[in-house]
Amino acid sequence: MLHLLLRWFLDALCLLIVAWLVPGFRVLNLPSALIAVIVIGLLNVTLGFFLKLITLPLGILTLGLFFLVINALILKMASAVVPGFQVNSFGAAFIGAAALAVLHMIFEALSN
Repeated sequence: MLHLLLRWFLDALCLLIVAWLVPGFRVLNLPSALIAVIVIGLLNVTLGFFLKLITLPLGILTLGLFFLVINALILKMASAVVPGFQVNSFGAAFIGAAALAVLHMIFEALSN
């Protein structure tokens, strides 16, 4: 349980770092980031899973880069639902998805 809470806070921290780095990507405060992480996770588990399954051949063809497009769409959808979390354009969502992927890889490597 503690690991899950730590991961939740680290994901929110990643979201805040991306908001600081990427123009057009905005998170108002920590509670908004925490809620956004939950919504992004739920969208990834449901809609993201089906989209990645349907576009698997395209994902293989592009060596997984197309999945960044799906992650950007998930971020854009989450920004429409969560107050205090805003993604202005698809370009900002795409760069934000790439930055989040890099930050998640770094935090995962540091935690193991």
